[in-house]
Amino acid sequence: MATNHLTGFCPHYHEAVELIGRRWSGAILRSMLSGTQRFSEIGAPIPGLSDRLLSERLKEFESAGLAERTVIPDTPVRVEYRLTDKGRSLRPVVAALTAWAEEWLGAGVSCDVDAGRAANEPRARNPLLLWSDRPPG
Repeated sequence: MATNHLTGFCPHYHEAVELIGRRWSGAILRSMLSGTQRFSEIGAPIPGLSDRLLSERLKEFESAGLAERTVIPDTPVRVEYRLTDKGRSLRPVVAALTAWAEEWLGAGVSCDVDAGRAANEPRARNPLLLWSDRPPG
């Protein structure tokens, strides 16, 4: 039930923020919103994400019902991941957070429009870094 009055603490909100607020979870979720992907395709657009951490987060997403893993018995065996309805329902949340980040952290520069240029820079701009960890300039 939605309300205009926010109390100081909501256990549901806290659980949601803890789940999608873990290190790299937001970036992984954003990557997975583009549809069914293989492991390497999910991590490819995310600079600095290790395979170990990606694997850990995907398992957490599966446990929480946000994602599902499908093994395709082919030669070689393929494994694909996709968001469930529960995971895909976070699209407007990700879009709203992206809009906020672009306005308040990215000087109004769109992550999606600027992505191609940023990927070609010596150190790609990562809007998910803490402010103190951002590269100069």
